Amino acid sequence: MLVTSFVAPMFATNCWVIAAGPGQECIIVDPGMPDISDEIEALISEHGLKPVAALITHGHLDHTFSVKPLADGYGISSYIHTEDRDLLLKPQGAHGAEFIQTLDAMKFEEPNEVKNLRHGDEIDLLDMKITAIHAPGHTRGSTMFTINDELLITGDVLFAGSIGRTDLPSGSHEAMQKTLKTRVLPLNDGLRVLPGHGPETTIKFERKNNPYLKELQA
Repeated sequence: MLVTSFVAPMFATNCWVIAAGPGQECIIVDPGMPDISDEIEALISEHGLKPVAALITHGHLDHTFSVKPLADGYGISSYIHTEDRDLLLKPQGAHGAEFIQTLDAMKFEEPNEVKNLRHGDEIDLLDMKITAIHAPGHTRGSTMFTINDELLITGDVLFAGSIGRTDLPSGSHEAMQKTLKTRVLPLNDGLRVLPGHGPETTIKFERKNNPYLKELQA
């Protein structure tokens, strides 16, 4: 499996590009900000890939800013949980007050084709088993994705050694605790974790070393 990424300049968000191998179909995950479509297009071209979908883990702008130019440019669908879809048009609803004034001066539009996700949905792409796991806490619609029981895309739910913040609008500490306990801890140790920020990790390592997961197992 080919897993490559580009780190967006603002907020250092990981945009993942995943395919079965070079020259194959690929998915684009969480293209951030500012507009990084040129960089992602170059990455896709470098490996001879053909994009077939964009997956969005949640509606924060640092994960969605470049999804419209990329999705519309390639003529592909974008997938987001139904609870966060409204943030594509009105991202102010999930950002802190210091950011809202800046956002109010901007106009946002959805990609041409958006598909709603719910917990347990399976997405038929890349000849792989891609499953959506609703994981609220960072936002109401935060979603993780498993790919072939090999990869886990976590967005801002789980990081190497940490978890996503829960103090922004639509975030919830209680929901995050439930997500970690019922949606993250039961996952297979061998899953390779691709987070929204920072380095890769594994469920096995995080189960043993992440203080937020260790606390729930005590």
